[in-house]
Amino acid sequence: MNKEQYIKAVELLNLYSYHYYVLDDPITTDEVYDKLYHEVLEYEERHVEDILPSSPTQRVGDTVSEGFSKAPHLSRMWSLEDVFDSDGLQKWLIKTYKLDKNITFYCEPKYDGASLNLIYEEGKLTQGITRGDGSVGELITQNVKTIRSIPLTIEHKERIEIRGEVVLYKDEFERINQERAAKGEAVFANPRNAAAGSLRQLDSSITASRNLVFLTYGVGENRLEHKLLSQRMEYIYSLGFKKPPLRATCKDFDEIQAVYEEMNKNRDSYAMMLDGMVIKVNEIAAQIDMGYTVKNPRFSVAYKFPAVEKITTLKEIVLQVGRTGAVTPVAIVEPTNIDGVIVERATLHNFDEIDRKDIRINDKVIILRSGDVIPKIIKVLTHDRDGSEMKYERPTTCPVCGSELLDEGVLLKCQNLTCEARVINSIIYFASKPCLNIDGLGSKIVEALFESGLVKSVIDLFDLTLEKLLTLDGFKEKKAQNLLDSLEAAKGCDYRRFVNSLGIEHIGEVASKTMSARFGSSFVDASKDELVALDGFGEEMAESVLEFVRVNRETILKLQEILRPLEPLQREEPKENPFKSKNVVLTGSMSESRDVIKEMLEALGAKVVSSVSKKTDFVIYGEDAGSKYDKAVDLGVAVLSEQEMREKIEQA
Repeated sequence: MNKEQYIKAVELLNLYSYHYYVLDDPITTDEVYDKLYHEVLEYEERHVEDILPSSPTQRVGDTVSEGFSKAPHLSRMWSLEDVFDSDGLQKWLIKTYKLDKNITFYCEPKYDGASLNLIYEEGKLTQGITRGDGSVGELITQNVKTIRSIPLTIEHKERIEIRGEVVLYKDEFERINQERAAKGEAVFANPRNAAAGSLRQLDSSITASRNLVFLTYGVGENRLEHKLLSQRMEYIYSLGFKKPPLRATCKDFDEIQAVYEEMNKNRDSYAMMLDGMVIKVNEIAAQIDMGYTVKNPRFSVAYKFPAVEKITTLKEIVLQVGRTGAVTPVAIVEPTNIDGVIVERATLHNFDEIDRKDIRINDKVIILRSGDVIPKIIKVLTHDRDGSEMKYERPTTCPVCGSELLDEGVLLKCQNLTCEARVINSIIYFASKPCLNIDGLGSKIVEALFESGLVKSVIDLFDLTLEKLLTLDGFKEKKAQNLLDSLEAAKGCDYRRFVNSLGIEHIGEVASKTMSARFGSSFVDASKDELVALDGFGEEMAESVLEFVRVNRETILKLQEILRPLEPLQREEPKENPFKSKNVVLTGSMSESRDVIKEMLEALGAKVVSSVSKKTDFVIYGEDAGSKYDKAVDLGVAVLSEQEMREKIEQA
C-alpha cells in the first residue's frame, strides 16, 4: 500500500463506519472491514508521519447518543486488539512475553452483543452505563434493571464496577424478528444489533419484553485482592452472575489454540452469538505492570472467529408455504462457503422486506449465517449493480394448491383450508381449547393422522372410525374410542367457537364472538359494509373474512352441517350499570375463573379486552396482579379490586 492507496482506504473505512455506527445500515461485512483496517494499521506502523487525524485507528470507541443523559465510568472501558489466526496469536504472545515471561492466560468467550458497565455501591445496583466512548456512556439504569440476569443486590459491599456484554439469545432473536415481520416492522439484521437496540429503548417496558441476558467478562474499579484473574472471575460469578459456556486457564500457545478450536467448533451449539475468544494474562500484578497503549490493554487480545458474513449473488426467489398458510420467500444464492458450510439458501423474511430493501434477482448481497439459524440476507450492495438485475414480481396464487393468495402487503397467505401445506396446523388450531376443545387431538396425533392419509382436511376428522384408528401405531381400542367420543362431543358447540375454529386471519376469540352475535350462520353472506360496522372491526379484518369465505364457502357449510353449532341467543339490552359500554381489563387471580367473571361483565354490556390502553375504563384486579395493574396506574385508568367490582354491581 502506498500513500495514495492509504488515503483512499481511510476514506472507505470511514464510509463503512458511518453506515454501520450512525445509519445502522452496514454496506460491507466485518471480514472486509477488518482486513482493510489492518492493512491501514500496518501502513501507519511503517509511516508514522503519514497518519491522518481522521484514520479509524485514532478513534477509541463510539460516540454517545443524545437520547439519554451521560454518565462517566469510574475507570475507562478499553477496546481490545484483534488477531485473526494462529500466526497473529503467536505474534501477540511473543510481544507479551517480552513484558513478562512468568505468566499464564485466562480464556473466555467474546460475546457478540452490547457492552455494559454496572456500578454497585454497598451491595446495591446504582447505575447501568453503556460503553459510549470508553470514558463516558449513556445512563440506562432503568432499562438495566429489567434484565433478569443482572442482580439488583449482591453480597459484595464495597463499590465495584462489573462489566459484561448484553446479548440476545439466538432463539429469542428469531422470535422477535418473526413478531416484527408479522407486524410489518423492519427486522433486526443480527442479534448484536437487536441487543443494542433493545438496551437503548426510551420505553423500559420494551427492553423488558426482549429477554436480554447479561454475561460478565470482568471488572473495572474494585478493591478485590485476588492474585489471579481466574480466581477473581469465580468470585464475580459467585455473586449471582451467569458463567460463560466455556472458560479455561492456559499455559502456552498450544493450550490456548486448543481452547480456541474447541470454542469455535461448538459455537453453533451455544445459546448466544460469539464472535471470538478473549485471552487475558491471568496474573493481575502482571496486568498492572504491562498497562495500556493509547487504545488497548497490553495484557489482553481478542482472537476472532472466522467470518460468518459473506458476499454472494442472489440467483432466484422460491416460495414456501407454512402450516398457517403464510407464504415465505426464500432466496437461492450462489453457493458460498461460510465457516465450512456451503450456503445455497437464505431467508428473506417477507415480501415487504423484499420491497423495502429493493432486493432484485442477480443482486450482490451480504448473507449472515449464525449457528443453527437459517442464513439470511442482511444487505443489498446496490452500488455493485451492473444493469443485469431484475425486479421480483409478487406472487398472486399459492404455489401448492393454486388458490388466490390474500395479499396484506407484509404477508401473503393461502386461505384454502384444504391446501396440503396448511392442513396440519389448521386441524391443531381447530381442536384447541379456545376453539372446539377436542380432547386427545394433539399435534403428534394430528401429524400421524395426516401422514397415514386418514385425514387430509378438517372434514375428514368426522369420517374417522374405530377400525381406521386401530390401523395407526400406538392406538389401542380405548384411546381410539376416547378420540371418537371427543369428536362427537364437539358437535353442538357455541357458534362463536365454531367461527374461531376456522382460523380466519385477524379473527380471534373476541372478533368471532362479535361476528357470531351479529350474524350467526349468515356471516358467510355478510357484506363488507356490514362487517366494517361491527364494533372493533376495520377494513383489513372485513377483507380477511370476505376472502376466507370466498375460498372456503363449501368447507364452512359442510362443517356447519356436521357440527350443528348453536346459534347465539339474542340477549336483552342490559340495564344501566357502571360497566355498560365500558372497556374492562382483568388481571390477577380471583375467587372465580376469569372466564366466569368475563361472561358476567359481558352480560352487563361491558367489553372485556386483553390489554391496557388510554381507552380502558376499568382494570379489575385480583391477587398477584402484574404489569397490567402497573400500566393502569401509570395511565391514570381506574383500578378496582374484585370486591369493589362486585359492590358496584350490587349497588347498581
